[in-house]
Amino acid sequence: MTRLELKNHQVWRDLTEVLENLDANILVKEHLEQSDYKVCGYWDEQDEYYEVITLPRTLEAELVSSSIGITHKKRFLQLKFFLIAKAYDSRNIASNKAQKVGELVLYYDQNLEFVDEIWLLHIDSPMLEIQRTLDSYEVI
Repeated sequence: MTRLELKNHQVWRDLTEVLENLDANILVKEHLEQSDYKVCGYWDEQDEYYEVITLPRTLEAELVSSSIGITHKKRFLQLKFFLIAKAYDSRNIASNKAQKVGELVLYYDQNLEFVDEIWLLHIDSPMLEIQRTLDSYEVI
């Protein structure tokens, strides 16, 4: 019987190399710049709708997990980041107070092209600018 162990497989070495050379801040900042640091059409965990949430431009990203997904015909890379905002005082000097304002999960296909995103934001954070919609939505 042939025994296959994935822990020594080339795919893990390749993934480790990709992740070690990945600059989480640059990857997330490039993603956020495309939307001008705005998340549009956000539903929170209590099914409250927010038209636009503007994230602080002082965000830093911390890669907290990564995984490979394989379906019948598709392969993807999932990267989960904590989004941490630095606070600044009135003289525009960074303070030691940093606050986690949410999480971002990015999905890339096997060619490392962006596929999808999932946001989990801390709506009560004073670091977020929140614009609720004027219309009311009912979830059925």
